[in-house]
Amino acid sequence: MSDDSRTAPRICPLCEATCGLTLTIEGTTVTGARGDRDDIFSRGFICPKGASFGGLDADPDRLRAPLVRGEEGELREATWSEAFDLIAARIPDLVKAHGPQAVGVVLGNPNVHTMAGFLYPPLLLGALRTRNVFTASTLDQMPKHVSSGLLFGDPNAIPVPDLDRTGHLLLIGANPLESNGSLCTAPDFPGRLKALRRRGGTLTVIDPRRTRTARLADRHVAIRPGADALLLAALAHTLIEEKLADPGPLAGHLEGLDELAAALADFTPDAVAAACDVDADTIIAIARELAAAPTAAVYGRIGSCTVEHGTLASWLVDILNILTGNLDRPGGALFPLSATARAPRVTGSGTRNAASGTRSPATGEGNPVPGKGFALGRWSSRVSGHPEAKGELPIAALAEEIDTPGADRIRALVVIAANPVLSAPDGDRLDAALADGLDFMVSVDPYLNETSRHADVVLPPPPPSQSAHFDFAFNNFAVHNQVRYTRAAVPLEEDRMDESEIHARLILAVSGMHGAPPSAVDDLALDTALTRAGAPPEAAAPLTGESGPERRLDLLLRLGPYKLTLQRLLDHPHGIDLGPLTSRLPEVLRTRSGRVELLPEPIAADLPRLRRALDGRPAPLVLVGRRHLRSNNSWMHNVGSLTGGSNVCTLQIHPDDAARIGLADGDTARIESSGGGIEAPAEITDTVRTGVVSLPHGWGHSRPGTRMAVAAAHPGANVNQLLDGTLLDPLSGTAVLNAIPVSVTPAL
Repeated sequence: MSDDSRTAPRICPLCEATCGLTLTIEGTTVTGARGDRDDIFSRGFICPKGASFGGLDADPDRLRAPLVRGEEGELREATWSEAFDLIAARIPDLVKAHGPQAVGVVLGNPNVHTMAGFLYPPLLLGALRTRNVFTASTLDQMPKHVSSGLLFGDPNAIPVPDLDRTGHLLLIGANPLESNGSLCTAPDFPGRLKALRRRGGTLTVIDPRRTRTARLADRHVAIRPGADALLLAALAHTLIEEKLADPGPLAGHLEGLDELAAALADFTPDAVAAACDVDADTIIAIARELAAAPTAAVYGRIGSCTVEHGTLASWLVDILNILTGNLDRPGGALFPLSATARAPRVTGSGTRNAASGTRSPATGEGNPVPGKGFALGRWSSRVSGHPEAKGELPIAALAEEIDTPGADRIRALVVIAANPVLSAPDGDRLDAALADGLDFMVSVDPYLNETSRHADVVLPPPPPSQSAHFDFAFNNFAVHNQVRYTRAAVPLEEDRMDESEIHARLILAVSGMHGAPPSAVDDLALDTALTRAGAPPEAAAPLTGESGPERRLDLLLRLGPYKLTLQRLLDHPHGIDLGPLTSRLPEVLRTRSGRVELLPEPIAADLPRLRRALDGRPAPLVLVGRRHLRSNNSWMHNVGSLTGGSNVCTLQIHPDDAARIGLADGDTARIESSGGGIEAPAEITDTVRTGVVSLPHGWGHSRPGTRMAVAAAHPGANVNQLLDGTLLDPLSGTAVLNAIPVSVTPAL
């Protein structure tokens, strides 16, 4: 290290594991990143993405100044004042002329990786009053939100596997050795799985590919893609039929157990075996192993979500945890309690210590406390009538909402940290809609990518080293209760604007308050939070912090279950350990009955569709996605140190299928489906089962007008162009991205 070198802690913002980093900084440049051995959660673990922090931070293709579209149609650099003046001149007038539904908002995956991306979009939506909201959730996790909403009354009450104490872990559609976990925040997922094996536990992996995770397993079941819900239903049926179901202390909190048994009666192991391509004896054995384990947890992720029955599969994951008595039980699946969560309700069963966050075990005694419940379809999309879920419409419907004439057509779009041209189905149609169907578009993005290149104004946030970090979202899914906060490791460069200020000024510009100080937005948010908490305005007096976001964080910590403060976090730069996950029922329940509703009406109404799948004829060849350890969707393909190796866009195909089709390793394959056709190099491997081919998500960096040199040099193929956007999970509106029928031929 040189004389001007120093180190600084930083929470990694590049995936859901939220590992602690130690950055090496020379002047104002990050020259290295290693795992923070003192971090109370990650204990020094780091993956290739975290190690590349400096390369991403200093990427020369990152935009340094706003861009605005000139009279000739070109994007040119502009001042921040010019950019916000243009937004303030255009969007309010469009809303005045056409109503609030004329504006759509798209929120991408990186929003949950930044403080600003969590704190400000709700205020933006409130200012715009639009129902045309689209997020990456309907390409990923919305089925889990919907199933949790229906079961527990709260779409954000998502139980996570107690990885460090479970004795049996069943993973379906999940590959955490590549993804680092999803809706399960767990630094060093590989180490935690190896520890499970060392303590004599069992790992079962259900996946059509023999992934790195599957290679660790005691049992790997190569299911036919898309049959996840059928297999899970058969496991639940077996538990009930063989009288192995034992909810234990949960029984007093359950409603509909008898109805559940009747609803699953048709899904016997023999009935589902052919559709799953898993023999009945294996299904029965897995069910018995789950029931016999002293503690067990079932965890399903994107492979089981982005399919035709994604919500049913997500529901059945928790049904299995409930039937085995492992929901809300140490070593099973538990509800995390983050430091900024709303304070627990007082209920008639068990008590919580507000200072420590611990809770006495639920006994099933006491009266249920009714909540507001969770509703689907409070409004629908204009063109195809897709029902909303959790306040969102399917992102697969975005293009038609722009290019279909009529009242309430989307005429202006605000896109924040999203690249739906690559990440959503039928990017060609959306690309054309953005180019020709909008009157105005704003993009908050550090890159000029396949989507932001269409914007009239591009607002670039600074590199992550120049931003503070707190994980509002991911701490809600953490496998151990903890809290960490890191301030910016490097001062904000001259002429850069902090991401929080960008969001605040955007809110002011669209709401008719252009010119007001950005602090007005934070002051309004603080007043609202105090009012909702029933606290007087003077409760804001003790708040500390160098910025509006820090003061808002301080308030949320003070109102939260552990009664922390911002200063306490600053005094503990490597984090504060808040203890292992604990039992939290019934306090998390918000259902109208005050109980876990095992068979809510929307689920019951969708089960006949799953029954019909028992008699379906499987397609000869289906497509699935795959995750890369050195990538995260489309937004990390411009980091040179992460290119190559396994991080390539190839079509994986089994040797038997390749021989039948006439493909050799490295040949260019032509893949066709309902949405169109693409070409990709063939990678022949027996890690994918017969009848299945695999392409990764987030590629296709070949469109003109972008400024991402590394990505453009390795463009890959956009797998989502194979989809026409019409096939969705009806309950959640999530695009079906897996188990897609395709044809594969040698390219001409």
